[in-house]
Amino acid sequence: MYIKVGKKKIDVLENGDLSCAFFVTVILHMFGLIKEIHTTVNGTIEDMEKTGWKEVKKPKIGDVLIWEKKKQTKRGGGHRHVGFYIGNEQAISNNFKLGVPKINHITYSGKRKVEKIFRHESFTD
Repeated sequence: MYIKVGKKKIDVLENGDLSCAFFVTVILHMFGLIKEIHTTVNGTIEDMEKTGWKEVKKPKIGDVLIWEKKKQTKRGGGHRHVGFYIGNEQAISNNFKLGVPKINHITYSGKRKVEKIFRHESFTD
């Protein structure tokens, strides 16, 4: 995703390095589950909270996971991370090294804590 500042184009997702929120919000927006597409985890959370997403304790398939802030980008900056729970202790989210979505263990094999789990009101029991 590029933005134009004056005559200069800026790659705000840094060639896939910062694409987790974009990946998640494009999918949520396509299904009408949020209002906008976002490039930050904070913006994603704010939109979800305004559009019927509630925090839950245990994940179910389709829930949105927010991982703790961690230094995990190519340039070393610390960021929270967002992705989807897909069942069997697995999640899919953008892989900053590859710049594409990848399936991982829900805690990245104990290396990253899930901070929050969100479920849309239309999916609650």
